[in-house]
Amino acid sequence: MLALIPLFPLLGFLINASLGQRLSKTLSGSIASAVMVASFVVSVMTVLNLAGMPAGGRAIEQTVYTWIASGDFVLDLTLRADPLAAVMILIVSGVGALIHIYSTAYMHEEPDGEYARYFSYLNLFAAFMLVLVLGANFLVLFVGWEGVGLCSYLLIGFWFRKKSAADAGKKAFVVNRVGDYGFILGVLLLFVYFGTLDFQRIAAMVGGLPPEEGVFGALSIATLLLFIGATGKSAQIPLYVWLPDAMEGPTPVSALIHAATMVTAGVYMIGRNAVLFSHAPETMLIVAVVGALTALMAATIGLVQNDIKRVLAYSTVSQLGLMFLAMGVGAFGAGIFHLYTHAFFKALLFLGSGAVIHALHGEQDIRNMGGLKRYLPITYWTFLIGSLAIAGVPFLSGFFSKDEILYETFREGHTLLWLMAAITSLLTATYMFRLVFLTFHGEARGSGIGDPGSDAHAHHAVDPGSRLPDPGHGHLHDAPAAMALVLVILAVGSVLAGYVGVPHAVGGGNPLGAWLAPSFQPPAGTPEVGGVAGGGLQPSAEEATEAPDAASLELTLMGVSSAMAIGGILLASVIWLKRRELADALARRYASIYTLLLNKYYVDELYDATVVHPIQRGSDRALWRGFDVAVVDGAVNGTGTIVAEGSGLLRRLQTGSVRAYAGSMFIGVIVILGYYLWR
Repeated sequence: MLALIPLFPLLGFLINASLGQRLSKTLSGSIASAVMVASFVVSVMTVLNLAGMPAGGRAIEQTVYTWIASGDFVLDLTLRADPLAAVMILIVSGVGALIHIYSTAYMHEEPDGEYARYFSYLNLFAAFMLVLVLGANFLVLFVGWEGVGLCSYLLIGFWFRKKSAADAGKKAFVVNRVGDYGFILGVLLLFVYFGTLDFQRIAAMVGGLPPEEGVFGALSIATLLLFIGATGKSAQIPLYVWLPDAMEGPTPVSALIHAATMVTAGVYMIGRNAVLFSHAPETMLIVAVVGALTALMAATIGLVQNDIKRVLAYSTVSQLGLMFLAMGVGAFGAGIFHLYTHAFFKALLFLGSGAVIHALHGEQDIRNMGGLKRYLPITYWTFLIGSLAIAGVPFLSGFFSKDEILYETFREGHTLLWLMAAITSLLTATYMFRLVFLTFHGEARGSGIGDPGSDAHAHHAVDPGSRLPDPGHGHLHDAPAAMALVLVILAVGSVLAGYVGVPHAVGGGNPLGAWLAPSFQPPAGTPEVGGVAGGGLQPSAEEATEAPDAASLELTLMGVSSAMAIGGILLASVIWLKRRELADALARRYASIYTLLLNKYYVDELYDATVVHPIQRGSDRALWRGFDVAVVDGAVNGTGTIVAEGSGLLRRLQTGSVRAYAGSMFIGVIVILGYYLWR
């Protein structure tokens, strides 16, 4: 049944892509949503089957067909579900189905053909992501990897008539190609080194090798190349610049890309190859440092952004950084746990922002909002729950997963990285509640003009002289039923999802960690290295005896992270709720820092100056004249000239004279006989 999980959304894509012009909006959206629900049902059945198996042997494989057979090398298109894949397929199909249902109302103003095109892309995106997480080898994973990259281009640039949207789609595509180049090189190096691309076989072979301690060998190079691919897909330094621009796409697309699918692919890939990465400690340190730096940098940028979706975009970059920090310190379960909880509250926040934008007819600037709490109660309360969860407020889902990352980072001795993550937590609570207070609290501040191409009303003419609905006249409306239902479901998930990973320190058993553990260990029967199977992924006896001290440490760190979350909320309430003039005063006093953050550290400008413009200038001048005209065009035109001239000469041999043909044959015979007699 594994093949049905990606095949259902693929079927939805084929129906809407081929028949969409003939289908009504209701039917088109219903088909797209139904196939996602069907995929989720099969995923649940698969997970239940896995749960009934012994803990050490939870795996279901399905070989669809033999894909490549060359000599001794045979590669099948094989799908494999294990505990890690089980978590991912539930997230992708479950949250993805909710986003599809939300979209039926959100995109309802689109013309019929555009509506079907949107849902065909959305289904194809989900299908490729499910192939990615179910692939049993690197090549099948790579099909899904490239597929979600293609679909991100199509969805981000969905309103392609708007230049900024088209440019954002191209930017996402090009930046991801840079990362994918490194990823391909890493896969090829692993194939040369191990002679296989199957995850299980590579893990078994690596499990019998010692870790590359203090040496940057083949495993370290290969894993670093794979990580470069992950920085592109999961928006880490230096390839994160595409993700904030991806906000040009429809808001449900932002939710799908940022919460449940594409940006989690890099984190998943490292988790899938946990044994491989754990044998390359030098690469692991690089992963942890890059993750921590990305988390902190993105959080500082999020403090001053004014577009409601861009605040959430930098929040996504920051939270992904925390996931990579967890992976880099070897806390693979903590990283996937945060990926899982993040899917709920980040989808909720994006869809909540979509409800605000929908109500305000395309307005996205939070400086033109305010006072919406009274008029959008469902949106407000669900958005508030998502904000509390991402801030790490105790007993919500984000609290448990973020706390585990902080604890594991500190326990592994990375004190500086822990401090960076703790500051990130403080900043997260601050900028999220800045967003809440400026959007929903206080007085209505603006009556700016909604951008007709920015979001839900992209294809509807907006009177240039019109103003936003005046809250005092009651024109604002809360989310429609389909949107509101999805927001409530995700809000419940944002509260309860973390309870599958309650740590031992507070009386829990962390069942999610126990469920995932076999996916991060070498296959059964792998030779032991240094007394520990797989080179150190299992807890040692010494660590087991330190459990009481570990519990005490975790409780202490839990108190620190809770204080960070609450402190950030209080700080935001003072600056943006009680004394809003203080924000302007701080911006004036620290104008240089404010300008630096507002312009996102000028990274885009740096890339433009050092990469984009030199390539454009070279293409316009030297490259175009010297290489394109002289070499490329010369080769093409020269080939045509040679063929034309040669044809003219050969044409003269076709005289139609029998005597000429007989003479030619006679001369040919003489030449051949003369050649053999001479030899």
